[in-house]
Amino acid sequence: MPGLREDLEDLLERVRRGEVEPKSALERLEQLPFLDLGFARADLHRELRQGAPEAVLAEGKTTEQVTAIARALLDAGAGSVLVTRADADVRRAVRELAADAQEDVDARLVWVARAVPERRGLVTMVSAGTSDGPVLHEARVRAELLGTEVVTHEDMGVAGLHRLAPALPDLERADCVVVVAGMDAALASVVGGLVAAPVIGVPTSVGYGVADHGRTALNAMLTSCAASLAVVGIDDGLGAGTIAARIARGRE
Repeated sequence: MPGLREDLEDLLERVRRGEVEPKSALERLEQLPFLDLGFARADLHRELRQGAPEAVLAEGKTTEQVTAIARALLDAGAGSVLVTRADADVRRAVRELAADAQEDVDARLVWVARAVPERRGLVTMVSAGTSDGPVLHEARVRAELLGTEVVTHEDMGVAGLHRLAPALPDLERADCVVVVAGMDAALASVVGGLVAAPVIGVPTSVGYGVADHGRTALNAMLTSCAASLAVVGIDDGLGAGTIAARIARGRE
């Protein structure tokens, strides 16, 4: 937004002179407007309001639209910018926009981390199968960008439940746990019945036939008898990582 920086400088100068109370200035900062790009309204101050910057879903957007949004967020001083569902062209464009960008090809992510909060809290994430990995790592990157320590254990599904044993120490010490599973999603109930921390279940679209693109996993998690299990939408690693980080940082 043209003039936004000048407005902020003027506001801070008025606080310095004692003309505006700091609390009043903070309330104004929390409600500052978005940047209207014509095709999108970039929420430049979501990080200030909520402690988590806006993420950019690349799916359904052109490469030019994604990079314009990412540029607006970076120019506004976002601590991090995460682009999800990003194909090779989008990832390349963001890397050209920001030399410090990083990517995860399998998870279809590209991100820029410039002012990540100091680490606080521990999130342990487990996946049922290797095919759940892209969703697991979407959750992991998001949680790390929000300032939590993340430990991951992959391919621990109930078809070989003994494989879960190495993860138990990290599950027991976690402030929050994320379980990523497709097919019958039974791992979420198993973990939910073992740990003291809140558990976030992430159903994935992995599976054949009546797995129904993740709907069976979603319903299985929703009908779990593990009382500490909450569930996000199918393949929603971003949502799980965001919630897990907030829980973990708050618990510590």
